[in-house]
Amino acid sequence: MLLILLSVVSLLVQLIITLVIVQFVVSLLFMFNVVSPHNEIAGAVYRACNMLLQPLLSPIQRIMPDTRPLDLSPMVLIFGLTILERILVQVAYQGM
Repeated sequence: MLLILLSVVSLLVQLIITLVIVQFVVSLLFMFNVVSPHNEIAGAVYRACNMLLQPLLSPIQRIMPDTRPLDLSPMVLIFGLTILERILVQVAYQGM
């Protein structure tokens, strides 16, 4: 049962990290005019990623200092989730 729960948490962490990467790539495509921000599909993907990630990123953004042109909160989120996942794995395997 513990391994199933750990697998679900790991899958969720990987999904969130993938969303962060997709949001980053789409924002770069918009920034360098590779894809128009008015493109319906790219815009929908970007808005969906923002909607899903904003509850996770906003507490980090409130704590971190303002680095206006560069938002480092997604990187902090990825590091934090990776560390949390590794801690959970260690605790789970020590409990077995």
